[in-house]
Amino acid sequence: MSLPSPLTLSAPAEAPFTKGVGRAAVRALYRELIAYPKPGLVSPVDTGSHTDMDATTFMRSLFTLRHYFCAIAAVGLFQPPFAVLQGLGRGAESRMLEATRGVNTHRGAIFSLGLIAAAAGLMRREQSSLHPATLGEVVRSHWGRAILDSSRMSPCSHGSLMARHHGVGGARAEAAAGFPHLLQVALPALRGALARTGDREAAAIQCFFTLLAVVPDTNLLYRAGPEGLVFARRAAQRFLDKGGVEQPDWQERALAVHRVFVRRNLSPGGSADLLAATLFVEEICHL
Repeated sequence: MSLPSPLTLSAPAEAPFTKGVGRAAVRALYRELIAYPKPGLVSPVDTGSHTDMDATTFMRSLFTLRHYFCAIAAVGLFQPPFAVLQGLGRGAESRMLEATRGVNTHRGAIFSLGLIAAAAGLMRREQSSLHPATLGEVVRSHWGRAILDSSRMSPCSHGSLMARHHGVGGARAEAAAGFPHLLQVALPALRGALARTGDREAAAIQCFFTLLAVVPDTNLLYRAGPEGLVFARRAAQRFLDKGGVEQPDWQERALAVHRVFVRRNLSPGGSADLLAATLFVEEICHL
């Protein structure tokens, strides 16, 4: 398939849509960044379990990614093969690493949100309404097999290493299956918490802890092994069992978990990527 440049892909009538997808992706990543406290992770308040990055690093990365999400949504209008999307993602990764001086802030988000943006473009071409389940099905049916094949072709990535050593799927398996944790776990948690509390940041934290309790987070496995993953999941489940963000002391309890994660050098980046993807899906379904 021969595709025109992503900068000239969308017709004038589609430009507001693809720009809207791009803005929604950047807003979702920003909302994920500022949600606090997310145990072990960077926020404007502190750097969590990281010594090589802070919120400013993430903001530099976000600035470089704003055009990528527009472009990949525009490419999606042409029902591209996965290799085309992968090429755009690699370009975005290069720009991210240049902006952050080699620090990986958003590789997982480039992959997951990029696929969702491409699926939104494809659905736009087919004049389908953007429904979360349909977005997941488009990713699974159009690119799922190629995503898994590409994972086998990249055996040295952290996610691939953890999948091979610990029998977990990681971000590629999640995407290839149509984002089941996002659709069946995270999105109901986000919507339910927002309906009950009316607080967008609290709802994001509830969504994050709900993901952390069940997701086989390869970032945790890479940094802390199976024991670290089990510890993190149990800590998240205890937070949820005590009422989550619907209790008046939820911020103090979440902060206590955060401090423990920092002491143990735990960083659930995979769960953070899925939180951002969930916030993205929730927003673009209203475009």
